[in-house]
Order: sequence, then structure tokens, then C-alpha cells
Amino acid sequence: MPLDLVKTLTYLAIHLTVGFSVAYVLTGSVAVAGGIALVEPVINAVAFFFHEQAWKRFLNRPAGRTRRERRHEPAFA
Repeated sequence: MPLDLVKTLTYLAIHLTVGFSVAYVLTGSVAVAGGIALVEPVINAVAFFFHEQAWKRFLNRPAGRTRRERRHEPAFA
């Protein structure tokens, strides 16, 4: 098994264990803690996707002028 895959799986195990543990301490419910531990990584993955998209737009924006400066330019010169 490739090392990157092993590292990913061990990180996932740690993430799920920590999520479950924190949720269990806060709620005292195994069912609620299990639900949170399973749902949270999915929501986090979706949030990460949009975070990456925002960074791509930010890094690919035209340099030099701010959005506000570009907004006040005439449409046709």
C-alpha cells in the first residue's frame, strides 16, 4: 500500500476519533457523537472545495487594480 494512502487513512482515523470523542464529551450520547463524527468530515470536504475555488479566483485575479477600481471604469473606452 502506498505511503500516501496509509497516511491518509491514519489521518482519517484520527479525525474521526477526535470528532467522536469531542462530540461524546459534549453530548454524552454515542448515537449523536457517531452521527457528528460521520457527517462533519463530509461537510468539511464540501467547505474545503469551495475554499479552494475561492483561492483559485483570488490567485488568478488581474494584478494592479482593485475590484472597486475596475467596477468604476466605463464599459466602453
